[in-house]
Amino acid sequence: MVLPPFTIKPLHLKNIQKGRFLERPNRFVVRCVVGRQTCEAYLPNPGKLWELLLPGRTLYLVENSHNRGVKFPYLCVAVEREGIPVLLHTHWTNQVVAQLIDQRRISGLEDARIIRREVTFGHSRFDFLLQKGNQPFLLEVKSCTLFGNRVAMFPDAVTVRGRRHLTELAALSREGTPGIVLFLVHWPHARFFLPDYHTDIDFARTFLDLKQDLTFKAVSVHWRKNMMLDSQIRELAIPWDLLAREAKDRGNYILVLQLSEDRSMSVGSLGMVFFRKGFYLYVGSARANLAKRMERHLRKRKKFFWHIDYLRDQADRCTAIPIRTSQPLEHEIAQAVCGIADWSIKGFGSSDCTCETHLFGMYDNPIRSPRFMALLQHFRIDRLESFLSNLP
Repeated sequence: MVLPPFTIKPLHLKNIQKGRFLERPNRFVVRCVVGRQTCEAYLPNPGKLWELLLPGRTLYLVENSHNRGVKFPYLCVAVEREGIPVLLHTHWTNQVVAQLIDQRRISGLEDARIIRREVTFGHSRFDFLLQKGNQPFLLEVKSCTLFGNRVAMFPDAVTVRGRRHLTELAALSREGTPGIVLFLVHWPHARFFLPDYHTDIDFARTFLDLKQDLTFKAVSVHWRKNMMLDSQIRELAIPWDLLAREAKDRGNYILVLQLSEDRSMSVGSLGMVFFRKGFYLYVGSARANLAKRMERHLRKRKKFFWHIDYLRDQADRCTAIPIRTSQPLEHEIAQAVCGIADWSIKGFGSSDCTCETHLFGMYDNPIRSPRFMALLQHFRIDRLESFLSNLP
């Protein structure tokens, strides 16, 4: 539902500057180029943000120098994707939602009023205590920056705290204090929302299990380049049937491994194999217990069984990226990775299929590659649109 025109400004920002993203030294710092100078900015967002923080992306910065004791000269508030700013400042999300509630811009909350913010119930603290008529209820807000073309997902990293919020809010709801979880999606083209079962299967399953105890809502907003909100505020559909089918611990995975130097090693039936230094992407699958399969690959101490075990033993780093699905996509994913790779190792991990290989090499880190991020977005998010084609 598109609501009537309305523009808000959560904070008074002056002199927004743009920078060019270079790298992220740690979770709360980004290195960027502003003008002709390279500098660092504080990033108030602990999420992975892989799909957004890619080299060359435009950052929206505000000066931080007027605050005494601040280590960094800039505060990073947003990043641009396809010409549209995406809010990164997680602390602003509640301010935006508060103003939307006050202006009656959220469907279902038009008659609600804010009683208190940051309210503690039991061992948990929730974002808002609201009231409709004589009925108090709790509202928990989540900021969503993970999305494809029309589908948005949350979270982009495992969130034990987020899952605990759901279970404790549901318990309070069963005791008589209703609970709502609102996801604010910073992407105007989104039409659907799902918990990200690829990244956090436990959060997704909890989300699904508590459908009857909590009210889940997702709304998308459109940030203008002056960091004011556009009039477009849209409520997103949650495809529950699709979630129930797909949110299971099965599917595919991509291992990203790094070798810091050239190495030759014995790889089971393949014999001695030469591996040049760089990054390797291994495509695998598991019909069940996908999480345990990935955990095994991440361990070095184990009995070698698959080709990948030999490479994992020598790799300096290893990251497992799940692609949970009810469909057999392993060979399609391998073909797609082959299309962006710089080289491959023939016969690796493909002895039981018709693929030439399931191991591919890249000179640069794929996590910083727009082409690899586009590949992940397709298999994790955008391909779901084909199942949603009959929905508005």
